[in-house]
Amino acid sequence: MIGINNIHKVFNKGKANQVNAVNGINLQINNGEFVVIVGSNGSGKTTLLNLVSGSVIPTSGTISIDGHDVTTMPDYKRSEWIARVFQNPLSGTASDLSILDNFRLAAIRTKPKGLSIGVDDAFKKQVKEKIASLGMGLENKIAQPMGTLSGGQRQALTLLMSIMDSCKVLLLDEPTAALDPRSAEVVMKTADKLVKDFNLTSILITHNLKDGYNYGTRIIQMGEGTILHDLDTDKKAKLKQSDLFDWFG
Repeated sequence: MIGINNIHKVFNKGKANQVNAVNGINLQINNGEFVVIVGSNGSGKTTLLNLVSGSVIPTSGTISIDGHDVTTMPDYKRSEWIARVFQNPLSGTASDLSILDNFRLAAIRTKPKGLSIGVDDAFKKQVKEKIASLGMGLENKIAQPMGTLSGGQRQALTLLMSIMDSCKVLLLDEPTAALDPRSAEVVMKTADKLVKDFNLTSILITHNLKDGYNYGTRIIQMGEGTILHDLDTDKKAKLKQSDLFDWFG
């Protein structure tokens, strides 16, 4: 599903403050894989995610998604395949619009501008059913402005919104970093369920080693722009939590 071939990303090339953020990474991510990427600050994990999303263009190398070369394609053109949840809960929603209107915008994310999806009773019912699955009691508050919700509520709704339109790849950019433990657990369980239910190919960037241990079908550790460890499903199943912490010892 995702092919990353000899990718390099250099910031401020040729200057005194040059940063070699990603150094010749080769990575193949299969359809339906849930890849967790961990690493210390400056390891290159966020840059790699930005390269996949298209918000950063590589210095060299190629990237493909679902068989399409997207190396120089900007992020908005990759929305046909990709949905992204950011660290900041405010980034994925429109504060002044209602919950329902946010879901309506999500439902037409990749549609031509002349095509609209009406907010009829059937659409309202669909949205309510999806929101009810969170167990947060928000399904009867769909007229409430998104900006009045907590960060955890907004992040959970952003996840649901990501699958309102066509989506094959879900990018999770430290989605629980700004949340309290209880909200973080809801968000991670929701993400895990969506990945499984919709057979999404997903990449999670996280500093939370417990989440890295508990979630995903594959775990990768990055350091200095390279891959230090890459454990597939079988190897990850044998990984002890203490082993994961030892990677950073």
